[in-house]
Amino acid sequence: MAAPIGRIVLPGDTFSFEQLQPPDEHKKILLGPGLREEKAEIKVLRPGILRFRKPAVYWIDCHHKRYIPAKGDSVIGIVNQKVGDIFRVDIGSSEQASLSYLSFEGSTKRNRPDVKVGDIVYSKLLVANKDMEPEIVCIDSYGRSSGMGVIRNGGFLFHTSLNLARKLLNPQCTLLKCLGNRFQFEISVGVNGRVWVKAGNDVQTIALVNSVIVSEFKDNDQIKEMCKRISKAVVRMEID
Repeated sequence: MAAPIGRIVLPGDTFSFEQLQPPDEHKKILLGPGLREEKAEIKVLRPGILRFRKPAVYWIDCHHKRYIPAKGDSVIGIVNQKVGDIFRVDIGSSEQASLSYLSFEGSTKRNRPDVKVGDIVYSKLLVANKDMEPEIVCIDSYGRSSGMGVIRNGGFLFHTSLNLARKLLNPQCTLLKCLGNRFQFEISVGVNGRVWVKAGNDVQTIALVNSVIVSEFKDNDQIKEMCKRISKAVVRMEID
């Protein structure tokens, strides 16, 4: 019997690896948030919908308020403290994450990054274990920043639900496509529900923030209509 992909599962449900085995048996199964391997079985840890992505990635899609760190997640954090060579970063989880000064592109003992308390950093989780504090880095496996690092030069940081953040990270996100056809802006989205936006002026930035917040429970047609109205309203305000 195959695993109930696309259906609701509850904590305590278990699956065998044979149920989740991908068509190509040589590919390794990757378990995402909400699933854990226990005694040669896969156990469900949180209620939600079982999702699948090729080639062999499985996870539980659910609505929850607090962010639970998972290895490989891209998150937006705020630097709260510097302790020796380590920065303490708030990523919205139960524990603060640690960020080494060597976890930046081109950083050495002599050439240290310019990071201050209060800075916003876009980073990736390197260590996410229930028995250890989270560890984040601002470089990829090749030592390059790849868009990560300290976010400066203005902009606006705000919080959304974790479900909305995942929608924004979808490459086929209708909202960002519609807004991108009408405004020039920069946006960084963290899986932890934090979003940073910067547009050409304050009016456009506020309009973009409001568009993102109210779009969570709208369908694609409603989002397209909303973007048209907001675009016209911004034009009138800039003329006035």
